[in-house]
Amino acid sequence: MRVLFAGSEAYPLIKTGGLADVAGYLPLALQSLGADMVVALPGYARVLEQLDARVIAHVSTFRGYALIREARLPNSDVRLWLVDHPLFSERSGNPYLDDTGSEWPDNAIRFGLFNQALARVVAGKTSIRVQFDLVHCHDWQTGLLPVYMHQEKLITPSIFTIHNLAYQGLYPAELHTELELPLSSWSHDGVEFHHMLSFIKGGLVYADRITTVSPTYAEEIKRDEFGYGLSGLLLYRSDDLTGIINGIDVETWNPAKDPLIAEQYDADLLELKVDNKLALQRAVGLPEDPDVMVLGNVGRMVEQKGIDIILDALPELVQLPVQIVIEGSGESAFEVRLADAMSAWPDKVGGLIGYNEPLAHLVEAGADAFLMPSRFEPCGLNQMYSQAYGTLPIVYPTGGLRDTVVDATDQSIADGVATGFYMDSLSKSALLRAVSQALRLYHDRDQWQRLQVTAMQQDFSWEHSAREYLRLYQMLSRSAE
Repeated sequence: MRVLFAGSEAYPLIKTGGLADVAGYLPLALQSLGADMVVALPGYARVLEQLDARVIAHVSTFRGYALIREARLPNSDVRLWLVDHPLFSERSGNPYLDDTGSEWPDNAIRFGLFNQALARVVAGKTSIRVQFDLVHCHDWQTGLLPVYMHQEKLITPSIFTIHNLAYQGLYPAELHTELELPLSSWSHDGVEFHHMLSFIKGGLVYADRITTVSPTYAEEIKRDEFGYGLSGLLLYRSDDLTGIINGIDVETWNPAKDPLIAEQYDADLLELKVDNKLALQRAVGLPEDPDVMVLGNVGRMVEQKGIDIILDALPELVQLPVQIVIEGSGESAFEVRLADAMSAWPDKVGGLIGYNEPLAHLVEAGADAFLMPSRFEPCGLNQMYSQAYGTLPIVYPTGGLRDTVVDATDQSIADGVATGFYMDSLSKSALLRAVSQALRLYHDRDQWQRLQVTAMQQDFSWEHSAREYLRLYQMLSRSAE
């Protein structure tokens, strides 16, 4: 099976978020299972300068010709195609934002061109004679690819994956003509959304199947509070909507191999984990105490991640026999509150305003529990990293958090499947209740270790995710025959 895997970023070439991890790791896992993968990216200047990418074709677009260059994803045999056009190759920096942090004003043109070019390659309108069995598109930046494929009258099936429905690619209506989209697509049943052009709606309407990055998030986005105005469409297409959990890089996030932590360990050597706690306490200036429960948090300091709930709870948390370590950056008001907390309770609260990769690994290895009270979380990664390190997550059960963390109820503990703790609401009091429950179990060291071992035994590998995608690919391919 030959698959074109289209996205706007891929690790390690260019990354702004979790989409890059999916495009960097999932194709490798799929290829290892027998799929013939071709990853397609815009030919950003930053990407081209890292690769020796040869020209294999030219393709006409509404903004002149683009080159199709071929290379390999780093450290793999997966083919990489780059759409090389001055809109990408003559612009340095962030793929979406200028130096001031504002969106590039011509992003609709840039990603529309990327989509049109790929559709014409798949349609055989270049010297490339590769026939694809399926096209897999990711997030709003590739949302118009299924529309252009429809315009080309292609029978090749397509999948559109939603990574975060909050980002939709909304642009002025007049761009519909400039992007040379089919006239029939401009309607409420097409790419029109409240009199604007919606890239993501193109994928949701025209792709043969829709996936998102966790089963629970697939259900949540059919409700108004998570649907960002598209819940009705997603409910209508619910038979074609599937949730598949992302994986994690189990080589990089592996306490038995991690070179960034103080002491490597595994489920059979959990007693060595405490050395990482002591190293973490030293790193952030907290008193070294092997027995105190350490609560960790690493992430963007924005309301979505529930950092305000953690900060609101600090006056009560510091009264408990715990220490709190927070690493992250984001909204300035939250950064100021964290700085004030570290000054007010220097023996209880430590951390870093910013991001440091070694410290992020040390938090996962050195903390006993990980705070993750996200208001919504399409998939989430830190709760999976935490379990791999035997650090039990405390989460609000939304999206991928519900799908990857098993609440420590009496029954789940008795069944040997518990891996973390659920908050019963999005509130300070709920967080404090969940921490108190974790603290009670923490002081029963045998019980706590059983939970840690169960968490560390979970399979969050990309191979697990790839097998689910491959089944979907095969089903779609058969239905197209």
